[in-house]
Amino acid sequence: MWLVELSLVAVIVTAIWYIKEDSDSYNLGFLTLILWGTTIMVFVDHVMGYIMEGGEFIEMTKNATVLGIVLTIVALGIWELSLILKDPKERLKKFSSS
Repeated sequence: MWLVELSLVAVIVTAIWYIKEDSDSYNLGFLTLILWGTTIMVFVDHVMGYIMEGGEFIEMTKNATVLGIVLTIVALGIWELSLILKDPKERLKKFSSS
């Protein structure tokens, strides 16, 4: 299930990035890269697990759903940290100069 969740979030963020491409002040390209990299990594993990062990290709369990949510939160956290460091609206500079 986590492969499906990550793929869905990656597609949505890619569409938003494509629409808002003119002003990439929120660094959506970086978030898109994180999500697609994670999706490809999970896909390879599923393929290798299916080839080596067999069984289900997509897990439909509660743990797999929670893992997908946690991975999405981690990706968003890394993206937010990069936004804070980039400070596109220069709001942190206003606090430090006060």
